[in-house]
Amino acid sequence: MRADARRNYERLLTQARTAFTEHGTDTSLEDIARRAGVGIGTLYRHFPSRTALMGAVFQGEVDALLTYARELADAPQPCRALVDWLRAVITHASTYRGLSRALMAASADDSSAMARCCVPMREAGEALLGRAQRAGAVRPDVAIGDLLQLTNGIALAVEESPDDPGLADRLLTLTLSGLTAGR
Repeated sequence: MRADARRNYERLLTQARTAFTEHGTDTSLEDIARRAGVGIGTLYRHFPSRTALMGAVFQGEVDALLTYARELADAPQPCRALVDWLRAVITHASTYRGLSRALMAASADDSSAMARCCVPMREAGEALLGRAQRAGAVRPDVAIGDLLQLTNGIALAVEESPDDPGLADRLLTLTLSGLTAGR
């Protein structure tokens, strides 16, 4: 990538991250381009769709969540490791208005640009879940896809209830009681 194209790409990512945080993932792409000091055509040359832009914006955070999952892989309490990672996923997803909805949709469409973020997250979660299941801390019929949908649902609820700072933890605690029910 030429130096000017690289600068445009980085400015677009920076402005998109800011706009998604402030206004949600439905923010105007034209506004993002304008804030980055480029035309809409430049935005679309780098990011052919809104989901492609979202995937690029969130890739750094997905990488951080994947690193965190690797750090938790050998934690002494497998169930606690899974819960800590799920809590981090909820925090990430609730940072950007609309991200939870996009992630839920991406789970049903493997060809979407957001799916590139979802696949490694699913694999990281499967490893943590499998370890917790082998330790007998989580029911064997729990699937990572269901857990990720639940975490996105919790993040969506948090997004819709910004005046309730304890909501995510209460909902996650309620979810976890179902994970270990009958144990």
